[in-house]
Amino acid sequence: MFGNFKGFCASTALLLASVSMAGAAEYTFKLHHFLSPKAPAQTKMLEPWAKAVEENSGGQVKIEIYPSMSLGGRPPELVNQVRDGVVDLVWTLNGYTPGLFPRTEVMELPFVFLDDPRAANLALYDMFKSDLEVEYKGLEVMFLHVHAGAGLHTRDKEVRSPADMAGMRIRTPSRTGAWVIEALGASPAAMPVPELPTALQKGVIDAAFIPWEIIPPLKIQEQTEYQIEGAGKARFGTSVFQVSMNKERWEGLPEDIQKAFRDASGPEWWAKVGEVWRATDDFGIGLAVKSGNKHITLSEEETAVFREALAPVVDKWTSEVSKKGIDGNAIVAKAQALISKHSE
Repeated sequence: MFGNFKGFCASTALLLASVSMAGAAEYTFKLHHFLSPKAPAQTKMLEPWAKAVEENSGGQVKIEIYPSMSLGGRPPELVNQVRDGVVDLVWTLNGYTPGLFPRTEVMELPFVFLDDPRAANLALYDMFKSDLEVEYKGLEVMFLHVHAGAGLHTRDKEVRSPADMAGMRIRTPSRTGAWVIEALGASPAAMPVPELPTALQKGVIDAAFIPWEIIPPLKIQEQTEYQIEGAGKARFGTSVFQVSMNKERWEGLPEDIQKAFRDASGPEWWAKVGEVWRATDDFGIGLAVKSGNKHITLSEEETAVFREALAPVVDKWTSEVSKKGIDGNAIVAKAQALISKHSE
């Protein structure tokens, strides 16, 4: 009797162990990023994407998300962390490593990106293989995306013209953003976005170029009085982000696991990410207005003055990238044509 009972227990333990092993993911990935776990970037983009990959793999893949630079380092180090294999995946802002992704910067330029992150993301998708992939050495890009565009957030000054910005010190995430600020007669201050609330509160800067989306997670409405954008939601440029995997890790994966990632990262996902960022942007400005801030939409005439003032930024970019053998004018024309196509 006891022998049979012992045998039954042993069989049960073996069965439970085998079930546990079957349910365990065979491939685990660490995804590192710089915003909080409550930011829409994680809750509405990274988490759904990770879940889709996991489901596509039939449970073989597990993606662990590490927000707020919890694995160490500062945001500008994320690209090197994934290239060096310190982490498997990152979500990061291209502009944190100035000049490293010059072709992709085309989408950051003022009035190349207008007001449609979905169309911009699809343009990036269409351009990736032919024009952009060459600058992502050591990386396997899962997807690129923009946010809804850089609006101007000021501590206490109403701005309606470039002249109003003379002498202001303004936060920028990228070198193209710095060129925009300089063209408007202000001084750029580069800093990762998590440092922004303190810089505004202490008066280290007078304003920032960021999307409305970032207002809720960083409580920007508490540090500013005005949110300003152009006519028709036109913004003063944008930022490009990437979710990328270490290339060596990617190449070591079997085809079915690679397919799980690819199927979750197709053009329909790039488009969906644009829609997510538009929706979170609308929520952010709504929160600021509800908190008592003033949302200023410039008139067509006022926007035209900014457009004229910022035209030299595009010329500066084409001149800079030409030194690397890149035909900037052709890339600008292609990006604009594809944005127009996907906006229809």
